[in-house]
Amino acid sequence: MAPSKTDIDSVGTVLLDTGRPLPARFRALFTLRNIGGPSAVIWIGRGFSDESALLKHELAYCLGQMRDRSALPILSAVLKDRSQEPMVRHEAGEALGAIGDPEMLELLKEYSNDPVIEVAETCQLAMHRIEWLQEHPDAPDNNPYSSIDPAPPSTERDIASLRDNLLNDNLPLFERYRAMFALRNIGGQEAVLALTDGLKCGGSLFRHEIGYVLGQMQHEAAVPGLAAALDLMEENPMVRHECAEALGSIAREDCLEALRDHINDGEQVVRESCEVALDMYNYENSGDFQYAYSLNQMQELA
Repeated sequence: MAPSKTDIDSVGTVLLDTGRPLPARFRALFTLRNIGGPSAVIWIGRGFSDESALLKHELAYCLGQMRDRSALPILSAVLKDRSQEPMVRHEAGEALGAIGDPEMLELLKEYSNDPVIEVAETCQLAMHRIEWLQEHPDAPDNNPYSSIDPAPPSTERDIASLRDNLLNDNLPLFERYRAMFALRNIGGQEAVLALTDGLKCGGSLFRHEIGYVLGQMQHEAAVPGLAAALDLMEENPMVRHECAEALGSIAREDCLEALRDHINDGEQVVRESCEVALDMYNYENSGDFQYAYSLNQMQELA
């Protein structure tokens, strides 16, 4: 049985309700992402006036993962809006690349020179991704995580070579990302440790993406590196936030300790990420089918 409009509206209302705990709003967001369609896009788009940069970042991420062209005007407006936080604008640019519409190339080119380096680099990556897709329209999608990534994985399979490329500051960022996603797809402790080394090099955009893929892999070997990056107060908050969420996904006892240490962090986005990550920790250890509301729960919200 598909969710009704009433169900979708009930979940959308939770998403926008600033009186609700942030984890409840996150679950509403991921429920809308899973439902998809124009109504879900509209509800998600309404959230970009929120005060939480973390929530707005996740709104943009979900719109990109949905790959719905109706989200393009929303994401374009967010990218152009210099009053939005850099991590939100960056995610909007990445989402435009994820949707992959060539009509966005001109806009992405314009913002590939943005004064905010994370925004500029994101738009450069998004341009490369769209152009790569145009050149390789029949490339197989062998991503075991079913996510829409900022770059296709490298075809290289040697972990040592991929690590060298990942950590090489002289390579184009797009090629380093390709090495990153190849290592993620290969998996295992050796690949995880190679990726963890990336938390100590490159720019903040690069390091934040390392945190993201380590969270996807959910391997215990990543915990010390992620916890150390979260502890590093001089690190960019967008990197620390991604490391916190990764620890929530890995959901081991030592992750719990690291997250609790930063639940009162001086950076709002880090505090909120730890709050959401603790909810993810509980979900990962609950046996629940998905990090979203079930149909019955949606109907209870109405």
